[in-house]
Amino acid sequence: MLSVTLPEIPLVWLVAVGSALAIGGVGGHFGYRFWKERRARRTVETIFRSVSLDLLTDVLVPDDMGGTVHMDALLKTTNAIVVIDLRDIAGLIFGSEQMTEWAVMQKNWRYTFANPLGPLHERLSVVRSLVGEHVTVEGLVVFTDRGSFPKGYPPLVARLSSLEAALSGITAITGTETQLDAAWASVQAVASKSPILRRY
Repeated sequence: MLSVTLPEIPLVWLVAVGSALAIGGVGGHFGYRFWKERRARRTVETIFRSVSLDLLTDVLVPDDMGGTVHMDALLKTTNAIVVIDLRDIAGLIFGSEQMTEWAVMQKNWRYTFANPLGPLHERLSVVRSLVGEHVTVEGLVVFTDRGSFPKGYPPLVARLSSLEAALSGITAITGTETQLDAAWASVQAVASKSPILRRY
């Protein structure tokens, strides 16, 4: 009976092939995540642009204490400047204006996160102090459509798919179109690109 002997493969070759496969797998995983996040970011920005006249995303705006505050998005609409705090949270979300922490239910998993309305009001204060009292500045915490509020949406909270409706409820109480243009130009002049991008 003839016996066939497989040629011995050098160990270094096996290590090299194994390493290449591992690197390829890791690279593919992170490449897919990057592509998915980039596509989601483009989708969100497309929605923002469809409901605004101009847009700034992921910028730093100086505050009154010599520091800067990160803004996920600033929208210039027909009658106001709108500060957007974007949240990508999947599941059923339970929260109210008075609650310190909001809860999220995902199947059998539950966790909490800090009430986002406090940070939103801080961002509103920064922008209002920058543009003055002659222009309407409002804000919204906007959740992507992966999350929903079964008990109802708290004040200043909207879903991404209903952003247009939420913005339509904002009416200018101060300022003219010329003043709005000047205020937006002043925001653009001091805003700088943030090194921290909101993941969504």
